[in-house]
Amino acid sequence: MKHPIVIVGAGLSGLRAASLLISHGIECRVLEARGRIGGRVLSTTVSDRPELGEFDLGPTWFWPEYEHAISDLVRELGLPAFEQYTKGAMLFEQSPNGPIQRHELPEGTVGKSFRLVGGVQSLIDAVAATIPEGTVEVDTRVTAIQMGEEGAINVEAEHAGKKKLIPARAVILALPPRLIAERIAFSPSFPADVLTSLKDKPTWMAGHAKVIAVYDRPFWREAGLSGQVTSWAGPLQEIHDASPETGSGALFGFFSITAKARQELGEDKVLELVVAQLARLFGPTAAKPVALLYKDWSSDAETAVAEDAEPLTSFPEYGLPLAEGPWEKKILFAGTEAAPESGGHLEGALQSAEQAASMVMDFHRTHP
Repeated sequence: MKHPIVIVGAGLSGLRAASLLISHGIECRVLEARGRIGGRVLSTTVSDRPELGEFDLGPTWFWPEYEHAISDLVRELGLPAFEQYTKGAMLFEQSPNGPIQRHELPEGTVGKSFRLVGGVQSLIDAVAATIPEGTVEVDTRVTAIQMGEEGAINVEAEHAGKKKLIPARAVILALPPRLIAERIAFSPSFPADVLTSLKDKPTWMAGHAKVIAVYDRPFWREAGLSGQVTSWAGPLQEIHDASPETGSGALFGFFSITAKARQELGEDKVLELVVAQLARLFGPTAAKPVALLYKDWSSDAETAVAEDAEPLTSFPEYGLPLAEGPWEKKILFAGTEAAPESGGHLEGALQSAEQAASMVMDFHRTHP
C-alpha cells in the first residue's frame, strides 16, 4: 500500500494542493496546527451583530485583470465577488493637528480590485469542500520529519498531547518558511544554504496588524469620500473602505506603528488611538463604531517568529526554496512566500500550490 502525500498547513495553499492531488487520485493527509483551517485567511463577524456581514482580518483583495489563478478558481467554484469601492475623494494627513487634505483622483487611477461576498473565508470553505471529509486534521502540530532506510519518510506530529508517526510518500510544507526552519526538526538535516534561504524569507504580514471599524452604514460615501486615506500621522498609515457589497459600512487600516510599539501600548490604547484618528478624518460619526475588530499577526504564534516583528524596509524577495540532497523531490514547498510571482498575495499562494502539486504528480507518474 502506498503512503499518502502529507501536506503541512491548511491555509489556502495547502488546501488547494490537496484538492488538486486528490482530483488526480493521489491520497493526501493535511495536518494543521491551528484549531481551524485558513491560515492567514481570517474572516469574522461582529459577535452580537452577525447580520452586519463578514470582515477580513487577513487578505482581502484580488485583481482579476492580472491574477489569473485566483480569478479562474473563484469562477470555477461559483463564488460571488464585487468590486472594491473606490468612488469619491481620498484623504491625506501629514500631522495629527494639521488640515486634512482631500484629493479627487482621476478616473482609472486606482486599479480594479475585487472582494469575495462572505470574505476570503468563503474561498477557503469552498476549496475545503472539494476535499473528502477526514483529510484535514486540525490541532495537529508537526514537530519533525525523518527519512529512514530506503527513503521511507515519517512525519512526527502532536495531537491532544500525544505524539504520532505518519508515514508519507512525500511532504508538501505549506507554511511560512521561517516557521519551517524554526519549528520542524529534519533528519537528515537540510543543507545550510536551504535553511538560510528559509530564514531569510520574512513571513508576509507577520509584523503587521489590521483593524476594522464597523458601522451601520458607509456614511463617508454620503460626503463623496472613497474611504481611502494615506496618513503620516498614524496610528493607521493606510485606510480603505471594507464595507460589504450592501448594508453595513466598515473602514479598515494598516498600522504605521511597529509590532513592538503596539505590544507596549496594549490593545485598548491602540484601539483608542484608532478611533481618534478615524474621528479626525471622517468626523464625529466615525467616533462611534458598532464594533472594532482587531488582529495583530505579530503575536500569532502560528504565523510569526521573533524576527518578523522587525519592520520591512523593502518588499521581500520570495520564490521557491529547493530541498537538496536526500530530500530532493521528497519535500516540496508551498505558500505565498514560495511563489515564483505574486508573493504575498492570494494569487501567490495558489500559484505555489499548483506548482507543488504538479511536481508531485510528475513524480507520481514516473514512479508509480
